[in-house]
Parts: sequence; structure tokens; C-alpha cells
Amino acid sequence: MRYKIKTEEEYRQVMDKIETYLHTATQGGGFHTLEAEARGDLHDLSRMAEAWEDGIPLMPIRQPQTLVEMIELKMYERKLNQKQLAALLGISASRLSEVMQGKRKVNMDLAKLLYQKLGLSAEFILERG
Repeated sequence: MRYKIKTEEEYRQVMDKIETYLHTATQGGGFHTLEAEARGDLHDLSRMAEAWEDGIPLMPIRQPQTLVEMIELKMYERKLNQKQLAALLGISASRLSEVMQGKRKVNMDLAKLLYQKLGLSAEFILERG
């Protein structure tokens, strides 16, 4: 790596150079069409950009505040829809729907299932359920 990116402007310049190399490679039919020096430069520039990006602090992820938000997060993590989650929990889809809409409270049986099947903390369920 030749140098370290220190400013946003330097980062933009590096990204412009990378984009130029990528465009040239695409037009030529692939990276193998770039000269060895260009491939090396692209590699170095990519490493510098990656190092800059790794140093950017991420936005804090908003933590679920309600039981429904936590269930939705778990559904997202497991790539489940409500019908699939209801099947996993062994309850009817309509019962889960009512809980998700706030029409029905979580009873002890459902609280246990949420704890056992989704790994929700008992404390979170009791405080927000």
C-alpha cells in the first residue's frame, strides 16, 4: 500500500481512480485485459479504500424497545414470516397475528415458547410483554 487515506476528499479521489480501472476492465472484457501495473494499482487503491471504510464508525443499531419489535427482529434474523414463526412456536397464525397487532397479551405458555424457541430473555419478555 502506497499511503493511507486521510480525508474524505482523498477517499473520493481513490474511488474515482478505482471506478476508472473497473470501467476499463469491463470494456476490455475482464481484469485480465488490464496491464500488470494497472492491476497492481487497482489492488493497492482497493486496499486503501477498504482501510478507510473500515475506520468509519457505524451507526448504532436501534435496539428493539417492545416485545413485538423483538419478535420482528428475530423473524428477520431467521428469515421467517408470521406463518412460519407460528409453526415454529406451535401456535396458530391468527394467535400470533393478534399478539403482533397488540390485540392479545402474551400468556405464560407463549412467553415460554418465545424464550425456548427464539432465545428471548425472560427478563425482556416480562418487562415488555
